[in-house]
Amino acid sequence: MKPMRVLLLAQFYPPLIGGEERHVRNLAQALAARGHAVSVATIGQEGLAAFEEDGPVKVHRLQGTMQRLSALFSDRGRRYAPPFPDPELMLGLRRIVADENIEVVHAHNWLLHSYLPLKRADGPGLVVTLHDLSLVCVQKNMMQAGETCSGPGLGKCARCATGHYGLAKGMVTLAGSQASGALERAAVDKFLAVSRAIAAGNRLAEAGVPFEVVPNFVADGPGIQLDASHPQLDQLPDDGFLLYVGDLRRLKGVHVLLEAYAMLNNAPPLVLIGRRCEDTPSDLPPNVMLFESWPHAAVMQAWRRCLFGLTPSILPEACASVVIEAMTMGKPVVATAVGGSPDLIDDGRSGLLVPPLDASALARAMRTLIDDGDLRRRMGAAAVVKSKDFTASAIVPRIEQIYADCRAGNRRAAHARGELVAS
Repeated sequence: MKPMRVLLLAQFYPPLIGGEERHVRNLAQALAARGHAVSVATIGQEGLAAFEEDGPVKVHRLQGTMQRLSALFSDRGRRYAPPFPDPELMLGLRRIVADENIEVVHAHNWLLHSYLPLKRADGPGLVVTLHDLSLVCVQKNMMQAGETCSGPGLGKCARCATGHYGLAKGMVTLAGSQASGALERAAVDKFLAVSRAIAAGNRLAEAGVPFEVVPNFVADGPGIQLDASHPQLDQLPDDGFLLYVGDLRRLKGVHVLLEAYAMLNNAPPLVLIGRRCEDTPSDLPPNVMLFESWPHAAVMQAWRRCLFGLTPSILPEACASVVIEAMTMGKPVVATAVGGSPDLIDDGRSGLLVPPLDASALARAMRTLIDDGDLRRRMGAAAVVKSKDFTASAIVPRIEQIYADCRAGNRRAAHARGELVAS
């Protein structure tokens, strides 16, 4: 395939940690390895360079007008893009697209809204990956008061927005999100939903927009995963513990996991690795260990050493990369049957699915895998096979073809208008 000049838009990029951030970096590196010229535009954060090269990938960190208002952000290390065009971000994106003669823009999350006014029918193709439910929910997760929301409605959405963001910021966010959502549906050449649940939740079929389900992926081969030199690993208990990786939030089901673990007798240690949040439980049951924000390579070694993984989320996970990573290490996962997890886990074959918020069911599934070593090994082997569907070699060529189709469509539009498009 002919090399293309691609710009990825992402609110955050490593060294900031998160599943979406890791996905964007994996994609950028995989595309560059296949011969494409790849740049990333992201939000500038304190202490990070405005421009750097991440191997072959150019990383532009842009300063936005909203980011100058530090009082708007509870976490100064993660200053989000607004759900409406930001003047300075628009100027920065315009400059990158022009200077680097970009052919395809691939957006992830709200930085897209500062690019939408720049979109032209004869300009770069525009692809958007939906990692959440941002097209229909101002909180992006369709959760209301800790439970699954029945669907959007002006009154409900206003209450959620003001409860989550505060009155002034919430109403502005809601208005901007709804206005930008309509523009997004009209301007985007192709939506990529990371799971069937994300496609259905965003109502892509009903909206009549072009879309395809393209899941998250991990790099091919073990690579950095084999590096066992990280000092954090000395803190782990002996091999054979249970492992949870992710934000330590109620919506991630951490409190349900702790309740289920407390029901077990003579269970192996439970290890939690993730970012502390405002609602992280302060009291841990005996034999539970909590470690904050480990480097990715150390986390992969933890997956290698554990018995099995746990993802007890309450909110509908889009396409949990931690599940894929556990499977590549030959570990079955006990997960809740919500969101994209059923796309990743074959229940009873490569892992176990349980209802959300059901501590008893979670405890029973954990007990099953703790007590049956043969079952764990069979599920682990099946998990490795399943994980090959979610590797760069399986997924990136599909994304490349989507890029090529969007680029070709825009070239045809330009020729129909009698204009030239740089090749």
